[in-house]
Amino acid sequence: MRDPHPHFPAPPPEALAASESLSRLIAGEIAAGGGRISFARYMELALYAPGLGYYMAGSRKLGSDGDFVTAPEISPLFGRALARQIAPLIAGGLGQVLEIGAGSGALAADLLLELERLGLPPRCYLILELSADLRARSRDTLAARAPRLLPRVAWLNGLPPAFEGVVVGNEVLDAIPVERIARRGGETLQAWVRVDGAGNRFGEIEAPAAENVRRAAEELPLPADDYRTEIQLAARGFVRSLGTALARGVALFVDYGFPRHEYYHPQRARGTLMCHYRHRAHDDPYFLPGLQDITSHLDFSAIALAARDAGLGLLGYTDQARFLVNCGITDLLAETPPADTARYAPQAAQAQKLLSPAEMGELVKVIALGRGVDAPLAGFARGDRSASLQV
Repeated sequence: MRDPHPHFPAPPPEALAASESLSRLIAGEIAAGGGRISFARYMELALYAPGLGYYMAGSRKLGSDGDFVTAPEISPLFGRALARQIAPLIAGGLGQVLEIGAGSGALAADLLLELERLGLPPRCYLILELSADLRARSRDTLAARAPRLLPRVAWLNGLPPAFEGVVVGNEVLDAIPVERIARRGGETLQAWVRVDGAGNRFGEIEAPAAENVRRAAEELPLPADDYRTEIQLAARGFVRSLGTALARGVALFVDYGFPRHEYYHPQRARGTLMCHYRHRAHDDPYFLPGLQDITSHLDFSAIALAARDAGLGLLGYTDQARFLVNCGITDLLAETPPADTARYAPQAAQAQKLLSPAEMGELVKVIALGRGVDAPLAGFARGDRSASLQV
C-alpha cells in the first residue's frame, strides 16, 4: 500500500510493531461491532487502549524529541504566571491543587516552585494521570526539579468523589474522544470507522447518526449542507463529572477552541480535528494508530453549559495572552534585565510564543468554572469574554 505521508519520518521497528498490534486490536473490535465502530470509539482506542494507545504506551510525546510541545514545555513563564492566579485561591482556603493530565510534569514543577516562592505552597498536589509512562515521567521531572516538594504530590486514577481546591487542566479536554458528524442535504450523518477491503487501512463512512449524537447536533447552529465538524460529548460528560466532585473551588482549563458561534462557523466547513506526529500537524487520524496524537478544538460554549448543568458557575473566559498578562507574565519577564541578553533574549522569545496572536496567544483560551468562590479572578480582570459563550 502506498504510504499516504511519504515525507514523514519513519517510526523505528518496535514502534511500528506496536502500531500494527493496536491496528489489529481496533480491527477486531470493528469486526465484533458488525463492521464498524464510531469515530469516538476509534479515537479512544487509538489514544487510550491499555499498553498500546498513544498516551498509554512508552513513546516520548511532549517536547522537542516528541510530537508536539505545550505551553509548559515552551517556557516556565506559563506556569509561574498561572501560579499568580492560584496563589490567592490557596490563601482563601483552597489548599489543594488537582492537575488533570500532568504530561511531562513541567507544569506541576513550575507551579509548585512558584507557589513556594510566593509563600503559598499547596497542602497537597494531586495528579490525575491514567498513563503509567506519563506518571513515571512526571515523577522524574518533579524529583529532579522540586525534590523537596515531591512529598506533597500524589497520583490518582480517577476523580476524587469530593474535592475542595483548584483544578488545572492544560490541553487535556482537546484529547478526549469526539464524534465526527456531517450535514448532507439537511440530514445529520455520523462518521463510522471500518477497515478497507484489503484489511490494512482504516477509513470512514457516513451513515445516519446514533440517537444521542443526532439530538446533540440538533442543538447546534450547523449549516444545512456539505459541512463536517465534531461534537465533544465525552468532554462534556467529564466536565459534568468534575462538577459533581467539586464541592468548593475553581477549575481552570487552558485549551484550543472557540465559542459555539465561531466553532460552527460556515467557513469552518472541514472541522477542527488535528493530528500531531514528530512536530508535523496533519488531518489524517488513521495514520500510524497509537503513534500520533489526535485532538479537536473545543466548543467552549458546550463546556460552560455542561458545567452549568453540574451546578458550576462560569467565572471567566478569555484568550491565553490576556489571561497571562493579567496574571503578571510581563512582570515576571522583567525580572531578568534586558541587558543580560544571554538570559533575557530566550525568555522574550518564549513569551512571544505564548502571547502572540500568530502563535498561541489568541487561539488558546482559558475558562474558569467554580462553586462557592465569589471573589473575582485576576486572570480575567481585563478582557473577559464570558458573554461570547452565550450561556
